[in-house]
Amino acid sequence: MGKRSGVAVSGWMAAFLTLDDVEVEGRRVLLRSDLNVPLDGGEVADDFRIRAASGAVEELRSRGAAVLVCSHLGRPDGPDPHFSLAPVARRMEELGGFRVHHVPAVVGPQVTEAAEGASPGDVILLENTRFHPGEISNDPALGTRLAEPADLFCQDAFGSVHRAHASTAGVAARVKSVAGPLLAGEMRALGKLLDDPPRPYVVILGGAKVSDKLGVLSSMVKTCDVLAVGGGMAYTALMAEGYSVGSSLVEEEMAPSVRELLEGPQGGKVLLPIDVVAAERFRADAPHRVTGARDIDDREMGLDIGPRSARRIARICEGAGSIFWNGPMGVFEWEAFRSGTATVARAVASSEAFTVVGGGDSAAAIRLLGLEDRVSHLSTGGGASLRLLEGRTLPGVEVLGKWVR
Repeated sequence: MGKRSGVAVSGWMAAFLTLDDVEVEGRRVLLRSDLNVPLDGGEVADDFRIRAASGAVEELRSRGAAVLVCSHLGRPDGPDPHFSLAPVARRMEELGGFRVHHVPAVVGPQVTEAAEGASPGDVILLENTRFHPGEISNDPALGTRLAEPADLFCQDAFGSVHRAHASTAGVAARVKSVAGPLLAGEMRALGKLLDDPPRPYVVILGGAKVSDKLGVLSSMVKTCDVLAVGGGMAYTALMAEGYSVGSSLVEEEMAPSVRELLEGPQGGKVLLPIDVVAAERFRADAPHRVTGARDIDDREMGLDIGPRSARRIARICEGAGSIFWNGPMGVFEWEAFRSGTATVARAVASSEAFTVVGGGDSAAAIRLLGLEDRVSHLSTGGGASLRLLEGRTLPGVEVLGKWVR
């Protein structure tokens, strides 16, 4: 069977085979990649995920496999040409220097014909899996049909393994399955933070809503040494502390839960902003000022952490043993409200700690600033990384264990 790869994750063993454990020459391999990229005018606007997925494609081609790639893109309500993977096929072809045959179907005769006619080294990209009504519901029939043309399934879409969909968990239960290099690397990096993170362990969480990350906050505050909070979610926390936050984004219904966390036995680890960048309007060109977190005017909203808050986080990063960062500190897409995120990004990138940036907007910020090569691990899956670090299972990984038990 070969060696087994895996990490212990909060009481369960994510044991799985990898591509190193199997022979692929002359075989048809269905590869689940995360090609959920932004499109603009029918062209790929950001090819980060295509480049991240290229490792598995290139390895399979070089080892003599015929590669059938599948992925979702966006949230279409059935077939929609605006969400076709055809532009992705074109960009993958440009980046890889090899032909990518796009099949305008998820399953069926067109896929079967393309698969049966494929030669070693060929790459076939199937259509958006979410065009099929059984994808999100994990319809067993769709999982079976996806598996039919494949000799092997390779799961490499870390950004999608937290969803039990037909193309992630469903197909993996029906044909021998392994983890691809990107997925295995993600599990190793995040597993290091779960198993025995180098201390002090610093967690930096931002983003808009507390409701999206309360479980992560509650779980990670128990394992980290410092938890710094920024972004829109900070204003719900400040409100829970009794501060006036003006017209800042808040979730009033979450305040009692946040207050309970802050007043609990681990609450002393949580750092909230001490100053913010505030404006009266949610606009890129809105006049703005730096003010204390306790002194936001009733007409103002906080749109970034202030310079003192950012410097405090940066100083903590200097002495950290490991750092996990997920979520921007403000509206970093707008230059006037980017400084807090930029300061944190540079501090994480310059730290000698083991550093993991947890996908999503924080990864986008790191890349915007050209710092992606200066972090230990840049995750491709924000939701999946948070779920894993919260101590929850990942359905698309858990099912891979079926093949090693």
